[in-house]
Amino acid sequence: MSNDVRQTQDPSEVPPQAVRPPAASAAGRTPRTRTGTAWFGICAAALLSIVLIIFMLQNTRGVRVHFLWMDGSLPLALALLIAAVGAAILTMVVGAARITQLRLLARRQRR
Repeated sequence: MSNDVRQTQDPSEVPPQAVRPPAASAAGRTPRTRTGTAWFGICAAALLSIVLIIFMLQNTRGVRVHFLWMDGSLPLALALLIAAVGAAILTMVVGAARITQLRLLARRQRR
């Protein structure tokens, strides 16, 4: 008979490693799933939001901000949040440019 598991009809002829359920990992833990990863991400985002709210409530003192032609006063926490979001957007733009560059390079190498 063939060693191929798909062609084997008798379960006693299947190698032991093929009988092991695919859901069990080598360490005996449950596997990672998209739902579990999403749940972890939601919990992390909720905790981060709580920390951010506490930070903003503790830093309500107004600060004077001068940027290019704009000038104004706003709470310190809001100014820092705007700066962090701006930095994150800049990082995403640079990352997207790099990913596009790598995809074009990979496409050229496949041809």
